[in-house]
Amino acid sequence: MKRLLNNLTFRVLVAVGIGIAFGIVDPAHAREMKLLGDIFIRLVKMVIGPVVFLTIVLGIANIADLRKVGRVGGKAILYFEVVTTFALAIGLMVVNITKPGAGLDVSALAKGDVSRFAAQGEAMTFSDFLVHTVPESAIKALADGDILQVVVFSVLFGTSVVLLGSRGQRIVEMAEGGLETMFRVVDLVMKVAPFGAFGAMAYTVGNFGLRSLLPLLRLMGDVYLTMFLFIFVVLNLIMRWYGFSLWQYLKYIKEEILIVLGTSSSEAALPLLMEKLERYGASRSVVGLVVPTGYSFNLDGTSIYLSMATIFLAQVYHVPLSLAQQLTILAVLMVTSKGAAGVTGSGFIVLASTLSAMRVIPLEGLALLLGVDRFMSEARAITNIIGNGAATLVIARSEGAFDDARRAAVAGPRIATRTAAT
Repeated sequence: MKRLLNNLTFRVLVAVGIGIAFGIVDPAHAREMKLLGDIFIRLVKMVIGPVVFLTIVLGIANIADLRKVGRVGGKAILYFEVVTTFALAIGLMVVNITKPGAGLDVSALAKGDVSRFAAQGEAMTFSDFLVHTVPESAIKALADGDILQVVVFSVLFGTSVVLLGSRGQRIVEMAEGGLETMFRVVDLVMKVAPFGAFGAMAYTVGNFGLRSLLPLLRLMGDVYLTMFLFIFVVLNLIMRWYGFSLWQYLKYIKEEILIVLGTSSSEAALPLLMEKLERYGASRSVVGLVVPTGYSFNLDGTSIYLSMATIFLAQVYHVPLSLAQQLTILAVLMVTSKGAAGVTGSGFIVLASTLSAMRVIPLEGLALLLGVDRFMSEARAITNIIGNGAATLVIARSEGAFDDARRAAVAGPRIATRTAAT
């Protein structure tokens, strides 16, 4: 029993259950628990910048061959684009088949104020996104926790360390000590993860309730179903092709998945995911390059949600969309979804920018989704973290930078036997 109580997975799962019950029984006080969730998210964001910076710098320094760095980065971007396109296409296909928005009474749906999201969405352009990738200040990028800007600076810094040759060895040693220290900080932060999961879930249920969201349950169900299909069909096939078991991988990162479930943020598990992927067998250099980049370019769950939400609103407002228009939406989302990382209310902002670009679906339709967005954000975040971990394993295998012996050590002898057989 003591061993079970010390298990982080068990504690987070219990905390999520208690949070849901508290939100239903006492909504007024449950809304006040938002404080716990916010504090936990801040604790995690506090370490994300330094962990990403140090991991990427060490990853590039350990490769030492800049051509290989470029090859790994190129493979990662190509993989992200292909898989994200699949995610968008699956979302469009399912929402067209199930038609969750057809026949819904707009007046019966829960609404909210989305003016700030719409304003930011209208202002977002692809050129703005490109400019945003370059930090005005490296310190500011780290302080703000802007992952994409930190990635850009880290790549430049790591490349410079390699160019210094032997003179850069002292910096590498300092970075290794710094990264080890930051992972110990992560261990301390994860001890309060159950409190953060409880607070976030209690606030969500207490604030939005369940009754007012019933008309939108169909959309929620379709979104969850689509992400299930994406994970267990698309990602499963990709991982099997490269010699991995999806189920074994999911069991290995179950704690990270539950943390994301409780907090509705994939960033909450980023530092721990990077550490565990390295223990699973992926080289530090590949983990350091692929995972942080994936948090900006490989948002599979967000892509699915955006494509389905766009068509859902078209169905609600009886806006017929031709195949050409839907393919245009797919193309627009391939661009706008890349700006979804590290932005407050990013899902709504990106969705608003897409609707603004299309000028076909009423922008005020965003208000219909505000009440259920938090519930669907959990599915988005879980799919994002699973997808980024899978991408890291696949690219590590393709680079010959995966250690099956380490995987067997953490996953058990059956995996070792299966690997030897293949």
